[in-house]
Amino acid sequence: MQFNFNSNKMFFFFFLIFSTLISISSNSWMGCWIGLEINLLSFIPLISNNNNLLASEASLKYFLTQSIASINFLFSILLKMILLKNFEINFFLAILINSSMLMKMGSAPFHFWFPNIIEGLNWFNCFILMSWQKITPMILLSYYLNMNFIMLIMLINVIIGAIGGINQVSLRKLMAFSSINNLGWMLASILISENLWMMYFLIYSFMISIMCFTFFFFNIYFINQLFIFNMNFLLKIFIFFNMLSLGGLPPFLGFFPKWIIINFLIFNKFYFISFIFIMMSLITLFFYIRITYNCILFNYLKLKWFKIMMKNNFYFFFIFFSLISILGMIFSTLFFT
Repeated sequence: MQFNFNSNKMFFFFFLIFSTLISISSNSWMGCWIGLEINLLSFIPLISNNNNLLASEASLKYFLTQSIASINFLFSILLKMILLKNFEINFFLAILINSSMLMKMGSAPFHFWFPNIIEGLNWFNCFILMSWQKITPMILLSYYLNMNFIMLIMLINVIIGAIGGINQVSLRKLMAFSSINNLGWMLASILISENLWMMYFLIYSFMISIMCFTFFFFNIYFINQLFIFNMNFLLKIFIFFNMLSLGGLPPFLGFFPKWIIINFLIFNKFYFISFIFIMMSLITLFFYIRITYNCILFNYLKLKWFKIMMKNNFYFFFIFFSLISILGMIFSTLFFT
């Protein structure tokens, strides 16, 4: 599945970016809602494809779930306008607004649509759904959040994201559960500060983009394809490094924002939450290592069916970005000395 940059797609892609800017710069809830609606209606033409039934099914599922979340959000903001002076109702309103935003971004326990929809998309759309589409709901969530509710949700996210990815053979579903797991960390970072969330989000998007771009270039969608393909060994090593960075293993760039979050949680005596976060990171590292185990250790050439040839310019590009991921520890030590 190739992503064709024709004029229609470019038009909707522009509106996708524009709608996020409308939402996050709006000074009223109604403006935020309008931005979310434009975002929904601009993403559906990008993912629907007449030649692919899975993509058409994904676009319909996406429309239904996002519509339900939008209706919920609109209902709660109208309720807030009517019952503004009643302080007792504020807790329930916060839960309602938070829940609709969590459903928008595919957070657990409203996550059931997320892996199913990702399964029907190409890698470019997967990348948009796992990164850009999370910006608006996260920022709107930070405007009106209930601390205890978000803490419970981030624990559920981390646990479901880790356990859900164990038995997956589809790389897209695996990346979806990885995204749910990282969403738990992002919710923790948004409770700490917006700057930390921005840094976490940028690093996460950078790592996701490398993985999605690599899988898109090789047209890989399942773990067994890594077993079949005969790739350059150095390339396998760099895929391995990026996977470990995404899992948050210490020498890599992905560990740095997680380190700050764990530091903050322990400093504020949230020992149980930080324990769960660290334990679930081990499980995510297990299924990342399982991917690269197929990729690296099964090196018996008679099993390899396809030889992958790669252009030099892409090869250097991939190595350059992977080196940024590996040199993460240098950045971390500079910040923490």
